[in-house]
Amino acid sequence: MVTVYTIASGKGGTGKTTVSVNLGTIFAQLGKVTYLMDADIGMANVGILLGLQDAPVTLHEVLAGKKNISDAIYNGPAGLKVIPSGISLQGFQQADPEKIRDVMGELVKHCEILLIDAPAGISKDGVVPLAVADEVILVVNPELSSIVDAFKTKILTEVVGGHVLGCIINRIDEEKTEVIKRKMEKALGLKVIGIIPEDSNIRRASSAKTPIVIRYPSSPASRALKQIASDIAGVAYTEEKPPEVKEGFIDRFSRVLFRKKQPGTK
Repeated sequence: MVTVYTIASGKGGTGKTTVSVNLGTIFAQLGKVTYLMDADIGMANVGILLGLQDAPVTLHEVLAGKKNISDAIYNGPAGLKVIPSGISLQGFQQADPEKIRDVMGELVKHCEILLIDAPAGISKDGVVPLAVADEVILVVNPELSSIVDAFKTKILTEVVGGHVLGCIINRIDEEKTEVIKRKMEKALGLKVIGIIPEDSNIRRASSAKTPIVIRYPSSPASRALKQIASDIAGVAYTEEKPPEVKEGFIDRFSRVLFRKKQPGTK
């Protein structure tokens, strides 16, 4: 049985694509046959985050009727299958977003989970991914503008017949987690299905064009993403312990040489 999840946000810059890439990678790690399609045909970023920005065939060519969807599927991390969208303006102009329904119809024949990275905001291009998904997941930041735009996206999803599973709060101060969670659920009328803390390793992983769950698997954001993916997939998550760092000779020598004397000793 295939489940289609659309990852959406009310505005750009929430970290939606980063969440999509990492959730897809974790689902694949869990043994799920997972496909990730970048439906943001105007501002595509999935390919950039995974080093596929120079892919010869993308969703642009498929939506323009020039190529078959099988030509635009690439191998990603952990066995994830990726359908990147192009980054050229000409390709965007030629692509027909209405054909995403047909593309999705082909993809669901081959996978257990299909993730769709939707365009940010409310636009004609963004309506189809909201309507065709089994579940829509909103990525939102703890900022008023992000919350307001996420609420608009929630309403639009309901208008076009879609269903919002819940929201993921991204880039949050860990000390304020519970307070922000309660406020977010009240403001959006949605369940918070996960919270991802602010983590500088996300930028480092993005620069390396590698999902953070691969590059820094024990980082705070990675652990949060694994918990979210496990909950969605319905499997138990066992938190991994960070690897022990062995103390080198120089560090050990310095510690012994410069350690402070205990009170009462001479």
